[in-house]
Amino acid sequence: MQDVDILKALANDRRLAILEWLKRPREHFRPQIDGDLEEDGVCAVLIAEKLNITPATLSEHMRILVQAELVHAKRIKQWIFYRRNEGRIAELKQSLFASL
Repeated sequence: MQDVDILKALANDRRLAILEWLKRPREHFRPQIDGDLEEDGVCAVLIAEKLNITPATLSEHMRILVQAELVHAKRIKQWIFYRRNEGRIAELKQSLFASL
């Protein structure tokens, strides 16, 4: 992963919103049939619904977030679930503040 991947991931309002919503998924998403919102992550269908975008568009946003290691992806049945990579996000925050 390169710094450009992180900057690209954070340079979009929708991706920033996704990261914010995934911080507290129970507050931002309705209950889902498969997987726990916090342990397994949020189903891509629910994220696309909330953003009012197509699954294909969401897939591109999530590809960028996964590539930047800001979220983890997990397959359950035919669905992909996403949750924040809190360890990586903490590292990035620490690195950013250390360089100021």
